[in-house]
Amino acid sequence: MLHFDNRFVAELPADPETGPRLRQVHGALWSQVDPEPVSAPRLVAHSRDMAAALGFSEAEVASPEFAAVFAGNALLPGMQPFASNYGGHQFGHWAGQLGDGRAITLGEAIDAGGARWELQLKGAGPTPYSRSADGRAVLRSSVREFLCSEAMHHLGVPTTRALSLVVTGEAVVRDMFYDGHPRAEPGAVVCRVAPSFLRFGHFELPASRGDAALLRQLVDFCIARDYPQLAALPVADGQRDAEWFAQVAERTARMVAQWMRVGFVHGVMNTDNMSILGLTIDYGPYGWIDDFNPDWTPNTTDAHGRRYRFGWQPKIAYWNLTRLAHALSPLFADPAPLRDGLQRFNDAFVAADRDNVARKLGLAGCGDADVVLMQDLHALLHEGEVDMTLFFRALAGIDIDAPSLEPLADAFYDAGKREATRAGFDAWLARYATRLRSDGTPPSARRARMDAANPRYVLRNYLAQQAIDRAEQGDDAGIVELLDVMRRPYDDQPGRDAFAARRPDWARERAGCSMLSCSS
Repeated sequence: MLHFDNRFVAELPADPETGPRLRQVHGALWSQVDPEPVSAPRLVAHSRDMAAALGFSEAEVASPEFAAVFAGNALLPGMQPFASNYGGHQFGHWAGQLGDGRAITLGEAIDAGGARWELQLKGAGPTPYSRSADGRAVLRSSVREFLCSEAMHHLGVPTTRALSLVVTGEAVVRDMFYDGHPRAEPGAVVCRVAPSFLRFGHFELPASRGDAALLRQLVDFCIARDYPQLAALPVADGQRDAEWFAQVAERTARMVAQWMRVGFVHGVMNTDNMSILGLTIDYGPYGWIDDFNPDWTPNTTDAHGRRYRFGWQPKIAYWNLTRLAHALSPLFADPAPLRDGLQRFNDAFVAADRDNVARKLGLAGCGDADVVLMQDLHALLHEGEVDMTLFFRALAGIDIDAPSLEPLADAFYDAGKREATRAGFDAWLARYATRLRSDGTPPSARRARMDAANPRYVLRNYLAQQAIDRAEQGDDAGIVELLDVMRRPYDDQPGRDAFAARRPDWARERAGCSMLSCSS
């Protein structure tokens, strides 16, 4: 049986009003609200390792009671449902109060090993922060969140997790591209799991309202619960708070560097979607780079400005941290420690990026010339319309004594562009082979190093969409199989080559496979 201690609701001020009535909530960090029951909950898929970590047996997962709890129809002893209150900058502009409009936390559980897990239902009904929406989620967005949470974890990217995906038996009306074509879609609920769902926006909202006391209380709580290793640092001189902010910055840098390593594009890096623990959070209109393009974003809302494009993600993370620093500034007599924390982001990102270069290219280390080598490769990949995942995975197999483009030919989307860039690639491969010879890493060790950094399988949008299409027709097997593939993304899995193929031409422009909306 899970043990719940629910520190967030126990230690932080509550909204005096309960229930889902829409309202502005001042002086409080959470509102008590219950999930809204659904008519026919049915478990579609679950994460075996996440369930095991929480102490659920396979028999318990298969029970009707499990589906009822994680659809929002029942509570386990100790659960205290709530929605939290936060604000945020959306697409560079302050949006005021936002809050958990489609998420309801069931409680904070402590597992057998002492780890903390906040269990949160996404799509379980309206909250005070639903902003005229229904608080529900459709199957397609729920499948995407469930699969990507687990895929990112197994790729080694810091992320929130997913426990379960439950269909509700009820329809939800959504206008996928906000273009006047709403339709009824199957409803679903995801239980997502993390040590904490605190966001930058939690700190921004009280700061924006001049509520320094609430801001101080939240920072103290976050450090005590989520950064207990800092508890011994002096408080009076600001040393503890400064180190906390710097560690938030470092975690954010390492997270974004991992996104860049595997070709992940978050799609909507608003400050309310930035975790204070440096976890990837809120899987909405995300996407995976197929052909390498630093200017690509999967989000239709961002199609014009491309603020959250792939290549800008480090820059945007830094900008978001400056918003957090601004929110925290009332707690600091001198802004210098906050500036130092921002520099820690830059230093941590450079270090992580260089580690990415070394690992992806199979080098023992990364010097300035190696950074240039990778930058030159990126330019060629873009010019040649080359699949990022396929190219780097195949790169481990080149013959350094006779480097050739032929083992990499399947990574190109356009044969004409392959021929147009062949000379450039040949020259780059020659430089790379020379660098490998000087590096001296044995071939077997180099290949193992590269294969551990360059996945064979990533959750390409078209793969997720194929699973969604099947699920909407009542066939859940595609979700279960895709989840199983993504549990071992660095391993060659016999019989599953189709999951490691280039994006097919039919998926280039299809909805759900290329551009997605915040409703996706």
